[in-house]
Amino acid sequence: MDVNCTQVLRSVSVTPFDQHDPAFVADPYPTFAVLRSKGEVHWHEDMGIAVAVSHRACTAVLRHRSLGRIWTDVKPVERFTAFNLLHRNSLLENEPPTHTRLRRLVAAAFGRGHVERLRPWIASLADSLVDDLVAGIVERGEADLLSHVAGPLPVEVIAELLGVPADDRPMLQPWSNAIVKMYEYGLPPDLRDAAEQAAREFVAYLRELIAHRRTHPGEDLVSDLVAVTDTDGARLTEDELVATAVLLLMAGHEATVNVIGNGVTALLRHPAQWRRLAADPSLVTAAVEECIRYDSPLQLFERTATERVEIAGHVVEPGGKIAALLGAAARDPEVFDEPDTFDLTRTPNPHLGFGMGIHYCLGAPLARIEVEAALSALARKLPSAALATEPRRRAEFVIRGFASVPLTGGDA
Repeated sequence: MDVNCTQVLRSVSVTPFDQHDPAFVADPYPTFAVLRSKGEVHWHEDMGIAVAVSHRACTAVLRHRSLGRIWTDVKPVERFTAFNLLHRNSLLENEPPTHTRLRRLVAAAFGRGHVERLRPWIASLADSLVDDLVAGIVERGEADLLSHVAGPLPVEVIAELLGVPADDRPMLQPWSNAIVKMYEYGLPPDLRDAAEQAAREFVAYLRELIAHRRTHPGEDLVSDLVAVTDTDGARLTEDELVATAVLLLMAGHEATVNVIGNGVTALLRHPAQWRRLAADPSLVTAAVEECIRYDSPLQLFERTATERVEIAGHVVEPGGKIAALLGAAARDPEVFDEPDTFDLTRTPNPHLGFGMGIHYCLGAPLARIEVEAALSALARKLPSAALATEPRRRAEFVIRGFASVPLTGGDA
């Protein structure tokens, strides 16, 4: 397909979906199915980006070495200095050789046993949080899964991993929530300003924490990131340290809270599957993967072409953007039998929820441990759980999740 033909197609199909439409956000999957039937890649005029909707095309987007994460500062740069600093120095927003150096250093620090060290602590924390949820249900007849379990669990885990003091941890979730809204398209000015303010406060806090760890190292990831050196003796710069810590919190928190919220909601809407999980704890590992696949917490992952690339017949010129719609890939019937069915025993389950290629999620093992701990505790302590009322969905499309998931069934 030549460039002129691509331009004609753009003028014909300019709004394959409205990412601001509450009905679409509530359930985008039928729209994705229609789009897949018409083609694997579509131009989205409003977002200014091509979107891949098949598993094959999304895989190609994620793996193609000429499609990278090329950071462009948010404008005006003087208004978004902290937000741009975090992303300009982020592992996620860089390509080799910078990405190679950053990932090697961060992986070396991660590789010192931090994740496995936390496994029993995470299980104990999940049990405690679910006990609190059950107590709320017993006292009031219902309680919110997000505020009692899904929200605090990943924040506490990442804070423990980084060595954030307990008294400071309540600040982390509001900062993360404000910053990630910048990943949505067409965000209003007040929320953009709130994201920059949160980034500014987070950067200042982490500079203080890093300075303290330089002179008072502990058994935590920040201390190891401060100390880790590359083969040539190079270290992470302070800006890279700050960006890495923020990335771990935002990616770790936003993904995990929404996998738990979306996944438990899906399980309770398939009550036979929930009862099966409660009766057979060995299914929890497969349940985690199906939760990630069935209602992806990250719907869209964007890439920029460094040279001319063709994906499923769609040409992306240098500097042009294309996104993998991970939620669409996860419901592709060419890869998943009965993709709209939640199936605890689904195998294989080649979802793209943690990405693919050089940007595959570094925190995937930790996220799996957290979600598994939460599902295990919920299935043991709330085997008769049910949705008390319809969950309230967040308005955002890219980061997909609920604002509240009220549960009942604590007297079972």
